[in-house]
Amino acid sequence: QVQLVESGGGSVQAGDSLRLSCAASGRTFSTYAMAWFRQAPGKDREFVATITWSGSSAYYADSVKGRFSISRDNAKNTVDLQMNSLKAEDTAVYYCAARYSRVVVDDSSAYKYWGQGTQVTVSS
Repeated sequence: QVQLVESGGGSVQAGDSLRLSCAASGRTFSTYAMAWFRQAPGKDREFVATITWSGSSAYYADSVKGRFSISRDNAKNTVDLQMNSLKAEDTAVYYCAARYSRVVVDDSSAYKYWGQGTQVTVSS
């Protein structure tokens, strides 16, 4: 069982940066693949980034590649999402998700554990 709590959301201007953090409970955090998803109003939840259990590999949606960076600290049970050069279209509720697997996927249905979400609003 893993409980996830996101933080770091807020309102920023286009071009600004923001760092989201997800704190996970449980002693087996290092065995979970972690991911960030987002959902904009009126749209489906979409994949943003994922990172392997060891942190050795990360994968990104094309829309954020080169601007966002996912990282994790297994000693602190945290996974972060550094978001640079933010655009108005990045506005959404961002969710942290966990999957008990060494395989990373971009399908939200593969993730069993979810945080409550944190709002990111980017003004142009």
